[in-house]
Amino acid sequence: MTASRVLVLNSGSSSVKYQLLDMADRSRLASGLVERIGEETSRLVHEPLVGPGAAGGKREQVGPIADHGAALKAVAAELAADGMGLDSPELAAVGHRVVHGGTRFTRPTVIDDEVLAEIRSLIPLAPLHNPANVTGIEVARALRADLPQVAVFDTAFHSTMPEHVARYAIDAATADAYSIRRYGFHGTSHAYVSRATARLLGRPVEDVNVIVLHLGNGASASAVRGGVCVETSMGLTPLEGLVMGTRSGDVDPAVVFHLARVAGFSVDEIDSLLNKKSGLLGMCGDNDMRAVLRRAGEGDEAASLAFAAYVHRLKKYIGAYAAVLGRVDAVTFTAGVGENAHQVREAAIDGLAALGLVLDPRANAVRSAEPRLISAEEARVAVAVVPTDEELEIATQAYELVTR
Repeated sequence: MTASRVLVLNSGSSSVKYQLLDMADRSRLASGLVERIGEETSRLVHEPLVGPGAAGGKREQVGPIADHGAALKAVAAELAADGMGLDSPELAAVGHRVVHGGTRFTRPTVIDDEVLAEIRSLIPLAPLHNPANVTGIEVARALRADLPQVAVFDTAFHSTMPEHVARYAIDAATADAYSIRRYGFHGTSHAYVSRATARLLGRPVEDVNVIVLHLGNGASASAVRGGVCVETSMGLTPLEGLVMGTRSGDVDPAVVFHLARVAGFSVDEIDSLLNKKSGLLGMCGDNDMRAVLRRAGEGDEAASLAFAAYVHRLKKYIGAYAAVLGRVDAVTFTAGVGENAHQVREAAIDGLAALGLVLDPRANAVRSAEPRLISAEEARVAVAVVPTDEELEIATQAYELVTR
């Protein structure tokens, strides 16, 4: 029996998302979520997608799950109940999402003690994410010490940015001493979507230049030339770039000094302001684009202003990345907002006919889970909507590595 299954784990500070995929046909076998880990009201939702268990639909259990170890053991028990346990000989690898790989990890990597120690050393660059990623790896290794564990890094796809793009124009010695440079994030999504766009156009990925707009509560843009990232909007942290649900995106760095000197804000208060109380939430009190659109449609001035700022920043990045690439074959929207908010797509592309971008209003209004073109026939540049699939991308990279 050929081992062709990959379990994908995305470990957060109090949650574990997971999917089991069979790479023989790229099918999903099961998926689920454990949330509120460490609380009395912990919740596990498991959905078998094949086999006898699929007929019953989702299974849910609520009750205390003490830690990530208990969470993964509960996941293993649910999978075993469907005949797909972690002891299955069909399991080829466990793929782990790791947010920050620094400059060391630029491709998927089989995890050993040395690699785990290096991922742990990167925690100062991603203090909210890498600790949870490390915990998930440690627990999974303990459960199946014989099984290859593969780390797939959010930053890896952006590691191809030229040095002059990745560098900030600050004192070089200081930058080097403290690893200050632009890393970018959402790389797994940008990698998947840029290749899927080429397939949608029916062209080799090496021949396609695409601007990818990953628009969720966190949002980022990338310029991808022939399958290789040459620029992205997020930087040292996920704060730089587009207006997001709760993050400011680009601001004058002197805003930090002004708040410290004039308003008396501490570093932690400024951090919280820019990351958790800014963006759409800061401007109008809602970080859910659906609520912002509803309120703007009702004439709410604050929501209308927030939406206008959000779209203006998108347009700036589309124009900038068109200049960086020189030739653009497609602009692709993805993630929750990008895939579902036709008003955002319409507003972002409106007025960009000089760049060859024109929407087909009917195609743009269609809701679909399938990759699709929404550009008008006369458009010189394709506009696409491609649902992202980070789990499949992680599974693909992990499986290719362990079977190579």
